[in-house]
Order: sequence, then structure tokens, then C-alpha cells
Amino acid sequence: MEQKLYTITIFSENTPGLLNQITIIFTRRQINIETLSVSPSAIEGIHKFTITAFASEDLIQKVVQQIDKRIDILKAYYNVDEELVHQEIALYKIATPELLKLGSVEGLIRKYDIKILELNETFTVFEKTGHHAETQQLFKELSETVGVLQFIRSGRVAITRSKVERLSDMLAEIEKKCKTTS
Repeated sequence: MEQKLYTITIFSENTPGLLNQITIIFTRRQINIETLSVSPSAIEGIHKFTITAFASEDLIQKVVQQIDKRIDILKAYYNVDEELVHQEIALYKIATPELLKLGSVEGLIRKYDIKILELNETFTVFEKTGHHAETQQLFKELSETVGVLQFIRSGRVAITRSKVERLSDMLAEIEKKCKTTS
């Protein structure tokens, strides 16, 4: 079966221990989590987990169904990249003296559309926002030219290309059902 990168989005209330319950589902199915990001969602009181993992679609469907069955989970979905707008953020710490040996840093800044977060005589910190391949390419170039002292990349943050948050549709449907049964 073809392994593909999927983005799993999970909506829940902020419940202690929930992350552990979710990761156990991945562990039992021997799926490695590539990235993980958790934050409040656009809906007050609801948190959004964004997880990426390589697997077959059949396996991801089973994982999402199993996560969705948890009492603390409002809803879980999975998407492929084409259905999402997504980004990562990466920070690179470089020795300033080595960076200055390049001569002009402007070309690097323009090529990768990076920001300088801190610059002092000892080190420089760059910020790059983009897709994984873009942040990785900058890491590769910096490693080969000046060396990277420290590097960190966030988990994926993603929103669907649909008009509203998918959970909003589900909550509106539940509310509509409640009104018709009342």
C-alpha cells in the first residue's frame, strides 16, 4: 500500500491526558507521528490538534475512526496536502562571524524570504516560514556554507480550504437537530 503524508485534525475540549490517549492509538498501529501542534481553535473552548503522519489511506481512516470514538473528542478528520493551506516555522542559529564571511547576506534573505530575529556579534537567528521542503532546503544550504549552531522546526499548522472550520458545520447540524426535537 502507498504511504502518503496525511494531516489529521482533532477537535476537543482541553482535557488533561488526551494527548497521551491519542498518541497511544498511533503507537498501537505502529505509525510514527511526524509533526504535532496543539492550539485553541477558532471556536471558543475548543482545542485543535494537528498531526502529520505517513501511512496508507486505509490505515489513517482506521486511526481517525478510532480517535473519533473517544468520548473526549468532538471530531477528527484527515486531509491530504492539496486540501489544506499549511505552514511550518523554523529557527536557525548561526555564528555571526561565519555568516559575515559570506559577504552579502541580502541574497540569502531574498532567496529564502527569511527574517532576522536577533543579530549580535556572537550569533544570528533567522526565521523561515514555509513548507517542510523550503525550511529543509535553507537548513541544508546554511549547514553547507556557514554551519548551523541550533535548529528547530515547529509542527505543521493547517487550515482547510473549505469556507468554515469543519467542526463548525458539525456543531451547526447538532444545534439544528436539537431545535427540531425541542
